[in-house]
Amino acid sequence: MREMVNVYIMGKKYTVPEELTIMGAMEYAGYQLIRGSGCRNGFCGACATVYRIKGRTELQACLACQKQVENDMYLATLPFFPLIKQQYNINEISPEEQLMMQLYPEIYKCIGCNACTKACPQELNVMQYIAYAQRGEFEKCAEESFDCVMCGICSSRCPAGISHPQVALLTRRLTGKYLAPESDHLKQRVEQIASGQFREMMQSIMQKPLEEIKELYNKREIEQ
Repeated sequence: MREMVNVYIMGKKYTVPEELTIMGAMEYAGYQLIRGSGCRNGFCGACATVYRIKGRTELQACLACQKQVENDMYLATLPFFPLIKQQYNINEISPEEQLMMQLYPEIYKCIGCNACTKACPQELNVMQYIAYAQRGEFEKCAEESFDCVMCGICSSRCPAGISHPQVALLTRRLTGKYLAPESDHLKQRVEQIASGQFREMMQSIMQKPLEEIKELYNKREIEQ
């Protein structure tokens, strides 16, 4: 016999096996997750969820693919969070400190409450990378935010209205284009791909059975 627990998905009660993740419980309950749930196996950022356990006051946040259900869990998913996304042409901007004031001035309204860091399901030091962005230390911000999956949970808890993931994405783009050393190896490989050098190889691989493709992937040569 499987141990069962009660969960409330969007306010409706369901009884599900206790070993399931929230995502698995939703599918068990009959939900079809056909968008906003990219990988099913961890950290794509599209299954942000808020929940509260009956009898507790704390409102918690997580990714549905990672969190196991608990009895009397009330939950709602956020497959999309309305972040502020400013428009810019990466070829027409430069990595200067005043850029953040022009594009994301709200970061200077940060009150240091650290709610963003506490909410992050990846346990990133979100407030710290925003501090780097404020000071124009874009490489440090890019490094600190590298594992961000842009779920938006940090921004949902921010009283200053900061769109942390978009700020972090901008610094990673600036770092990749202007600040990080150019990779000759990567440039060469891009040119090879553009010239069609791997086209026949890719077509051959795509015609193989899935299990054979998995085997090729698992035994691939990994460059040092």
